[in-house]
Amino acid sequence: MPAVVHPLYLISSRPLSAHGKAGYTLVFNIICRSQISILKYAQKEYFCTALKRDYTVRYPKYILGFLLALLLISPAAQLHAERDTTKALSKEPYNPKPAIFHHIADSHEFDVLEMFAVPLPCLLYSSGTGLTTFLYHDNKEVNGYKCEEGKIERPDGAFFLDLSITKNVFTMLLAAIILIFVFTSVAKAYSTNRGKAPKGFQAVIEPLFVFIRDEVAKPGIGPKYEGYMSYIMTIFFFILTLNLLGLMPIFPGGANVTGNISFTLVLAIVAFLAINISGTKHYWGHIFWMPGVAVPMKIFLAIIEVIGVFTKPVALMIRLFANMTAGHIIVLSLISLIFVFGKAGESMAGSGLGAAIAVPFTLFISCIEVLVAFIQAFIFAMLTSVFIGMALEDHSEGHHTTD
Repeated sequence: MPAVVHPLYLISSRPLSAHGKAGYTLVFNIICRSQISILKYAQKEYFCTALKRDYTVRYPKYILGFLLALLLISPAAQLHAERDTTKALSKEPYNPKPAIFHHIADSHEFDVLEMFAVPLPCLLYSSGTGLTTFLYHDNKEVNGYKCEEGKIERPDGAFFLDLSITKNVFTMLLAAIILIFVFTSVAKAYSTNRGKAPKGFQAVIEPLFVFIRDEVAKPGIGPKYEGYMSYIMTIFFFILTLNLLGLMPIFPGGANVTGNISFTLVLAIVAFLAINISGTKHYWGHIFWMPGVAVPMKIFLAIIEVIGVFTKPVALMIRLFANMTAGHIIVLSLISLIFVFGKAGESMAGSGLGAAIAVPFTLFISCIEVLVAFIQAFIFAMLTSVFIGMALEDHSEGHHTTD
């Protein structure tokens, strides 16, 4: 069987001290050898020789899920976490903050296992130089623009408009393409397999669609839900797809789109417009002149209701942003324990202790993040439906009744 070399193992060949190289070799060999075991099991070869000793994998069915998860828990996160290793070897305490914030921030390139970068197209416009296009590369200067550490600046301080395809923009376009392909395939399957049991994408999408329709749109919006189904389904599946792509550790995933406040701000603005454009005269009447209360209370309640008009979309924006960002930060912080305890590669025992703590907790949090990806998409769609339903509600005779 040919030798299996995991990309994480390659880090141990970087210039480090003897103890540092031994520490990296120990930590990353654990994952390498787990991968070898998986490959052996896949080929139904239970007798493993890659570990230089004979043993039988007695419970492959029980450990296979754990090993697969271990293989997939963000090797990219570990690679980003050791970005400041050179600085740490100068006897300074390892600081994981720059690497963590670098990982969750937007960028003009995708780092692939820290071995090479996939540049993304830059489209820049300024009144002085006009439209400038090029592929991003660090330390590159083009037409007065300077590329450095994933950002583009003008040394002269001149204003320019950045229309570049960044990681987040690329991931949004990818999510849109995936959804168009999936829903086009499902629609075609319904037209060609009418009356037959669903299969393929149709079997996956139909239960989700029915669930959102029956448990979110109908109860939240009410009898007029059909006019808003396209919007509710779009935001649910778009947010869900972006969340799942963000959990992928390597290209083309890994972008923290839903953890970007600009993205959630746009979603909140669209929800704000959908809610308030749908508002009936009863909705606006209850906001500005609450029926059934004294005039002084009408004025006081009008102020509170107007504030509430804006706090609803703000709550949607902050909830999605905070929950998705927090999950990524927790995973990266746990991975950083390997380098904090190991003094960025100088202590083999410390690295082993950090790995013993980080790996199981990272597996647990990663599983939770998959659940959170679905929950946050569901909550955003549900609250938007409820807010739209409140705007459509008939408040006749001072009572909150739904048609």
